[in-house]
This record gives sequence, structure tokens and C-alpha cells, in this order.
Amino acid sequence: MSSPVSFLAVVHCLRTLSLVAVDLIRLVALAARPRAALVAENLFLRKQLAFFQERKVRPRRADAATRWMMAALSQWFAWRNALVNVQADTLLRWHRQGFRLFWRWKSKTAGRPRLPNNLQALIREMAADNPTWGQERIANELQLKLGIRVSPRTVAKYLRRGGPVRAPDPKQRWLTFVHNHAQVIVASDFFVVITATFHTLYVLVLMEVGTRRLLHHNLTAHPTAE
Repeated sequence: MSSPVSFLAVVHCLRTLSLVAVDLIRLVALAARPRAALVAENLFLRKQLAFFQERKVRPRRADAATRWMMAALSQWFAWRNALVNVQADTLLRWHRQGFRLFWRWKSKTAGRPRLPNNLQALIREMAADNPTWGQERIANELQLKLGIRVSPRTVAKYLRRGGPVRAPDPKQRWLTFVHNHAQVIVASDFFVVITATFHTLYVLVLMEVGTRRLLHHNLTAHPTAE
């Protein structure tokens, strides 16, 4: 059953991409025409569209290529006065759907390969035999003693999956450390945000933990080392 479904999905994607490509070619061709000709053609088409509105002709359902193209073209002009066949909420919903697809594609990562089963068992065994060792200590021991380089975050991932349940020592908890040294700790974060027009911005934030005061913040579309 999965094979026919996959084939239909591929056909749908190819058909959508071909229709979008045709519309982009038409857009490039129209951009090369004189402005007066475009204005006259726009008015000419609006007059014909008014006849369909008067006769209350029901338009067919928009396909994926049409939805994508309308959402993309709406970024270039005040589209509310030109929207006829669908409601404004419908066009905004198409835009949100496109944003979700774009963000899903932008956030997709290949991921790292899984550790061998014997190494996973060794990590859990080290955690069970040494209750006070955290993920950093286990990762360091693996690198120093066995020459195996593993990220502390990878160690923590496998400890959560079937690792020993250890009651944390209140003296060793990170929250206790933060409470004791909050006045001299500065938290930083470097992340990306996607704008409504699908552009990527890089944001840097520095915050004083004790007072929650922002010490520095900046954003750019083209980050460099400086």
C-alpha cells in the first residue's frame, strides 16, 4: 500500500513544481513588459472578472501551485483590494501553511548515527556504578580512558533511554548552583528566527541571570565572526 501512495505523492509534487515553474516564467516575461501595458491588461482582466462576479460563477478549488503562487505574490502589493475568489482569512491560512512547510524544511537535520549497542550499555553501566557522575564526567572518562569521543549531550540522551534512575543530590543540582551564583552569571543564546516573508535572521542575546536584565542583543541576516 505504501508504494502507490508514495508514487502519487511524488507525482503530486512534480506536478506542483512544474506549475509553479510555468508561473515563474510568466512572471519574468510580464516583468519585461512596459508598465503601461501591464496596467492596461490588469484593468482589462478586472473588467472581465466583474462579469463572472455578477453572474455568480463558482470558481474551482485552488490547487497547491495556485495557493503557493498567490501567497508569494501577495508579498509584493496590497492584495486585499484585489482578492475576489477567496476570503482574506483563506489567503492568510495558505501563507501560514507555507510558513510551516518552510520551517519544517529549515529545521530538518540529518542527525548523528546511533552509538553501537555495546557503547550504549557501557554508558549506562558507568552511570549506575557512579551515581555522582554527570554526563560531562562520563564523556570525559570515555575520552581519557578509552579514547572514545562522545558528546555530553549524546551521553545524556542514552541515559534518558533506559538509564539508571538516580536521585539527584541537592548539593549537586544545577538549580542550587544557579541560585547561589545568579548575580555573577550571564546567560547567552544565539538562535534563528524566520520572518513573515521567509527570511532568516540570526539573533544574539546576553542576559544577566540574577536581574533578568538584557545586557546586549543584536540581530543580522548575515552573521560573521565579528
